[in-house]
Amino acid sequence: MRLALGLASRGLGNVWPNPAVGCVIVREGIIVGRGWTQPGGRPHAECHALAQAGEGARGATAYVTLEPCAHHGRTPPCAEALVAAGVARVVSAMTDPDPRVSGRGHAMLRDAGITVAEGVEEAAARRVNDGFLRRVSDGRPSVTLKLALTLDARIATATGQSRWITGAEARRRVHLMRARHDAVLVGAGTARADDPDLRIRDLGIDRQPVRIVADSRLGLSPDSRLGRSAREAPVWLLHGPQATEVARMAWAAQGAELIACESDPMGRIDIADALRQLGARGLTRILCEGGGGLAATLIGAGLADELAVFSAGHLFGADGTAGLAAMGVTGIGAPDWVLEHATPVGADLYHHWRRRRG
Repeated sequence: MRLALGLASRGLGNVWPNPAVGCVIVREGIIVGRGWTQPGGRPHAECHALAQAGEGARGATAYVTLEPCAHHGRTPPCAEALVAAGVARVVSAMTDPDPRVSGRGHAMLRDAGITVAEGVEEAAARRVNDGFLRRVSDGRPSVTLKLALTLDARIATATGQSRWITGAEARRRVHLMRARHDAVLVGAGTARADDPDLRIRDLGIDRQPVRIVADSRLGLSPDSRLGRSAREAPVWLLHGPQATEVARMAWAAQGAELIACESDPMGRIDIADALRQLGARGLTRILCEGGGGLAATLIGAGLADELAVFSAGHLFGADGTAGLAAMGVTGIGAPDWVLEHATPVGADLYHHWRRRRG
């Protein structure tokens, strides 16, 4: 199952709106087939592994990181394919919460006389597909905040200089993170100040994440790097009702997708509504790369699920720009975040945190 989970993770960022699933088929102690959900979500992991196993699947055990699907979509159900292949036993990590499946896949296998074991490495499987599960349960994608900070949590000097706080190795790691997410999100201030491209570079990866800007007034110029490349890689703009028709038409002419969102009492984009709309479009995993205002809004609303923090050996002092906007915190209770791991990346320190539940 751990091998299957490793295979499943290969699909992260490539398979939305589908879950990233891995499958390993074992017969008489020998792996005869393995597979993972392919780009775009088809074929599914089980079909990929069965095609490799061929007749070797008959009488074998299939280890699958998510309950095999039981509904007809663009392809027949995977549970049906496992039955037809003559698999004798299926070990799954967890039940699929999708109401079209949710126990039906396991039932179909059992009805066909196949032995089914459930819940093997379930916690790890939930970790791999946290974004898919959150979209099913909450209607929104999971959100990871990427922060590149000095040791005193600053993102720019007193004069506004910010490139580069972290080293080349850390920046390369960020590109890998983009590859494992469906979309990259920035706020309008960051988009205007940095004029970012937000595509994956120097990794030999052709697929690009959806590039999203939260810009309530659509003040970002269509002649920005994002605007000029909108027909090469997708650009989605979250805007409020105050965006002018002229701005909407100009961005639409560049090939960007415009998503009208509700506004909060301050006239900013209602981030909860924006995430629901992004979830409705199929996104499961979003990497937010700034800025401090958007990050603080997500954290304050309880909508940031993970923190990916790069700490660099600089000290800018109190006159530098803080990494997070004001959040109005007045008391200290139990920590809100749990450290998952920390590791050096070049000259910088990378530490990953997960929001504490309950």
